[in-house]
Amino acid sequence: MDELFLIAPSMAYERQIRAYRAEILADGEGVDGGGGLDAFEDVADWLAYLALKSSPDTCPADRVPDSTYLCVRRADNRVVGIANIRHTLNDLLLQWGGHVGYSIRPDERGKGYAKQQLRLTLDKCRGLGLTRVLVTCDETNQRSRRTIEGCGGQYEDSRPDSDGMPTRRYWIDIP
Repeated sequence: MDELFLIAPSMAYERQIRAYRAEILADGEGVDGGGGLDAFEDVADWLAYLALKSSPDTCPADRVPDSTYLCVRRADNRVVGIANIRHTLNDLLLQWGGHVGYSIRPDERGKGYAKQQLRLTLDKCRGLGLTRVLVTCDETNQRSRRTIEGCGGQYEDSRPDSDGMPTRRYWIDIP
């Protein structure tokens, strides 16, 4: 399997970030784990927003501090995914958002990258001092379900999200 690594988004990846965003949106999806990327056409504006959200001192009141990472394939330096870690949980995140959000670009799915990306993301969670992480997925998302369970996710329950759709909630212990 190709080796992946996580890196903080930067203007060095601007072209790839734009392509990633366009590919996900063209597929009719939101950029799960993208730290709000789908709301920003300008990469510099998105990076400024990520910097704002990363610190408790500057994080908007309706958000929790978080960290966003590009998941990059080492062989060709291609961005294959994006992951976001919420450092704490508010009521909304506890119900259905969780600590971790992630996505793999459509043309890279089915290669085992999601599981590798989630494992790398859990390592970052450990670095933040988290020992137990909530990860969620839509009830119908079989790929994400297998990814979470493959990384040690223990199913707790399903709860309706803000649109009334059931969301599966899993806890992963991080030793």
